[in-house]
Amino acid sequence: MSKFNIIMPKLGESIQEGTITKWFVKEGDKVEEDDMLFEVATDKVDSEIPSPVDGVVVKILFPEDSLVPVGEVLAIVDLDGEGEDDSDFAPGTPEKEIAKEAPGEKTGSSSDESGQKNVRELSNRFYSPLVRTIAKEENISLEELETIEGSGANGRVQKKDILDYLENRGKGKGKATTTAKPETKAAESIVTEMKEPAPMPVSAGANDQIVEMDRVRKLIADHMVMSKRVSPHVTSVVEADVTGLVFWRNKHKDEFQKKYGEKITFMPIFTEAVASALAEFPLVNSSVDGDKIIIKKDINIGIAVAKPDGNLIVPVIKNSEQKNLLGLTKELNRLADAARKNKLSLEEIQGGTFTITNFGTFRNLIGTPIINQPQVAILATGSIEKKPAVLETPTGDAIVIRHKMFLSLSYDHRIIDGALGGAFLRKIADNLEQFDINRSI
Repeated sequence: MSKFNIIMPKLGESIQEGTITKWFVKEGDKVEEDDMLFEVATDKVDSEIPSPVDGVVVKILFPEDSLVPVGEVLAIVDLDGEGEDDSDFAPGTPEKEIAKEAPGEKTGSSSDESGQKNVRELSNRFYSPLVRTIAKEENISLEELETIEGSGANGRVQKKDILDYLENRGKGKGKATTTAKPETKAAESIVTEMKEPAPMPVSAGANDQIVEMDRVRKLIADHMVMSKRVSPHVTSVVEADVTGLVFWRNKHKDEFQKKYGEKITFMPIFTEAVASALAEFPLVNSSVDGDKIIIKKDINIGIAVAKPDGNLIVPVIKNSEQKNLLGLTKELNRLADAARKNKLSLEEIQGGTFTITNFGTFRNLIGTPIINQPQVAILATGSIEKKPAVLETPTGDAIVIRHKMFLSLSYDHRIIDGALGGAFLRKIADNLEQFDINRSI
């Protein structure tokens, strides 16, 4: 019997495990490529996972509500469609110990195992054994494979997609380039090397209430602890005079909503200012991979959104520097609404290169946020308040009322020094203070 292992996919750069919330199939069911197999939930998003192959489900190794690490085998599919019993397999069996056979692939090869592992660690897309084999034979690197548009479910690359790509592939291309290590490798290695501190003993009194953390809160807690261990955090703070943009928004917000059907908040304006600053300071738009710095070409800004259950999620505005204020407003409103309704897709929370969190939403003046790994910086925006300020006039200094806010930037001191962090933060403040009050909508 030719077997194929269905594994727990890596659904995000920092996600190491997921919870199976629902199986759409049972043992003995026939499945076709792209049929939905199961639903998995992480701290970021819930996703339905399709089958990468045709066959018969002969073994399901984990029941619903199981928390399973990334890369663990979840089910066995018989590619011959015979549906024989697979009682030798049990939950927790390491993937490398299970025979992998698929049309056009050899089994038992250490190089094959390494290649499959690299694909699973480095990619968030599904690739069938046949697609991986063709890519290997044609010297298509994973980076190149990621650029191929797929016609399958959720954009998955199928056989005809890669064959069409090869047919139109330009001549003279070099052999597959060495694939970069995943961005989180450095973080994971540092966390592994550091000795776990002994937990402080905590006692509970008779009148105390003990509440179990839910799954999402546990994952968020682990991610925050990991970030503090990996990145030496430094925080810089500036105060910005945003009187001009406050007056502009107050003047145009009703007209803006009437004209475009969108409510404009301050967040799109903050995002625009940040995107412009990131274009000028590209090192802040990067990640650290061991002793290498990966400077991101795209500026994808994540916006932290509070969900009704109290947890946070960070949808991402892709290519923020290419969008005008209207485009940013529409995209931000759409993503925030989807986040609060738990309707975000996996693609909408991935690929962020910088994050903004708005402490001002809760009437907080200032905050020192934790970096969202594998990014290297995060901006916190505080509440806008009226304050007395000294203003220079032709006839002398005068005390006037101005709208002011604090901006705080937490950054990774491994690659961002105080001079760069301070200059970048000052640039954001300058962009906000120099907002054109005569700007048309």
